[in-house]
Amino acid sequence: MKFVDEATITVIAGKGGPGCVSFRREKYIPKGGPDGGDGGDGGSVWLQGDSGLNTLADFRHARHFKARNGEPGAGRQKTGGSADDIFIRVPLGTIVVNQETGEHIGEVTEHDQTILVARGGHGGRGNIRFKSSINRTPRQSTPGTPGEERKLHLELKVLADVGLLGFPNAGKSTLISAVSAARPKVADYPFTTLYPNLGVVSLEPGRSFVIADIPGLIEGAAEGAGLGIQFLKHLQRTRLLLHLVEIAPVDGADPVDQVRALAAELKQFDRELAERERWLVLTKTDQLDPEQVDEKAADVVERLDWNGPWFAISSVARQGLDELVGRIMTHLERVD
Repeated sequence: MKFVDEATITVIAGKGGPGCVSFRREKYIPKGGPDGGDGGDGGSVWLQGDSGLNTLADFRHARHFKARNGEPGAGRQKTGGSADDIFIRVPLGTIVVNQETGEHIGEVTEHDQTILVARGGHGGRGNIRFKSSINRTPRQSTPGTPGEERKLHLELKVLADVGLLGFPNAGKSTLISAVSAARPKVADYPFTTLYPNLGVVSLEPGRSFVIADIPGLIEGAAEGAGLGIQFLKHLQRTRLLLHLVEIAPVDGADPVDQVRALAAELKQFDRELAERERWLVLTKTDQLDPEQVDEKAADVVERLDWNGPWFAISSVARQGLDELVGRIMTHLERVD
């Protein structure tokens, strides 16, 4: 399955326009001399950061980007027009690699930041450039140089404060839709989320944070199983992880085993990521009586020997969300 937050595109800069061979020919000026102008430069290709974009989904269809060529020079020492550069807008957090050489070209982290990915060719020289004391009627010019052409691999690591981690159907998409304006697809089958969704959680003016709904993981993800490593990469930039697990999975699975399994995947993929602040969130409490919720939660926390913060919530019934969101905001403000 192709992950839309990894994309390969081809960028082609414009060629420089050729120089002109021309001689001044006017009445009463029999020896006007050379007057061929230079060609214009070809357009370059740039990547530009756009804070309004969250994914690389647009590149599923638009994969080739070509700048225009420079115009040729003309007589009367007229330089050809240079072509405009083109700017390809990408989300913040996009890493750019030359697909063919493996060279790391750069990383877009700020709004309107630009990275040159293909330089346009230089315009050729007209024959006026070759005039000298021993060559008064030069008939040579040079063609424009070709523009650069590259195949680029783009990789997006989601820029978010909080990342939601959990098995498929743990309730991640439902939670993000309940606490933000994001509307991810929600359904009762695995891998509903095929690429990360970002939502802004706003408590009041000046107090907000970005939460990322990371697609569900399965055992073996660190080795590429399921949607695998592609999604583990997106957790690397989050400052806080919420580990979501159903308090009473309908398939009878043990939530403790599920938490341990994904913790092992994190450790195998990136030890630093595994040691990042991670809170336990027991979801779908609306499916149990309040007494059962207390009993199940206490059992899970005890068997995990969980020492950090934990919460029991229902996104559908909006139970426990205010406390969870408030604690997250306080934590992020403290660690800034």
